[in-house]
Order: sequence, then structure tokens, then C-alpha cells
Amino acid sequence: MAFKTSTGARNSMLSSGSLKSALTAGFIKIYSGTVPATADAAVTGTLLCTISINSAGTGINFDTAASGGVLSKATSEVWSGVNVATGTASYYRHVASSDDGTLSTTAVRLQGAVGLVGAELNLSSVSLTSGATQTIDYYSVALPTL
Repeated sequence: MAFKTSTGARNSMLSSGSLKSALTAGFIKIYSGTVPATADAAVTGTLLCTISINSAGTGINFDTAASGGVLSKATSEVWSGVNVATGTASYYRHVASSDDGTLSTTAVRLQGAVGLVGAELNLSSVSLTSGATQTIDYYSVALPTL
């Protein structure tokens, strides 16, 4: 699966602001099941984990500035969440705090595959167990070069 941006994310970047601003204090939600065809589509599968700062429900942030066309996780933050279900992680969505996961062409969303290596979000294991803490140590978003 390729990294996907929602219509809302593309429109936001083109007309009203930065991706960083649109996703400030947002969350990464990890799901099992069939991956939605687009980032505009409603979520599918089971929510396994919501990533926040220190698993406390406080939204996550990007680093202060992009470098070389790459925007990375804020190095000062611990991104983690307690798994709410057991399952195999198949995809994630990085969303604004108000996103309810329903069909939307205005919500700012990033969607990608979850894997061990070579995915948009790599975890040490894709088998998540309810009650265990999941951390994300490295995360970045890049715009392609021409």
C-alpha cells in the first residue's frame, strides 16, 4: 500500500496552511482489517491503538521545522498508546483530533501501511495485544522530489 493523503489534506496544503499546522495535536490510529481504498473513505477494521503523547490522550506534534522535504516526529515527545484490542495491525491514519473516521473529503488525514520493514509505519511487531503499550519511536512525512 502506498502512503495516501486525503482530499482535505491536499486542499489544506494548497490553499490554507501547512500539513504540520493541520495535524498539530492530532493522533495516529492503528487498525486491523481491510485497508480503506482512500484516506477519504470511512475507517474499516478494528481500532487497535490510538497514539498520543505518553499514552495520556494528548495529541502528538511534528518537529519544529521540516528538513530536506521531510517533517518528523517531535523528538521531545514520547509517542505511545495502550492497545484497546488484540489484532494484526494493517494500516494507520494520522488524523486531526476532531476526526471521527467517517467518509470525508474535508478531514485532513494521512494513511499508510503498517509493517515490520518497508511500510509507511514500521513497528517492532504487527501483532498487537490488548493492554500492552505500543510506542512509535520514528515517524516522518516527506513530499516527493520532482
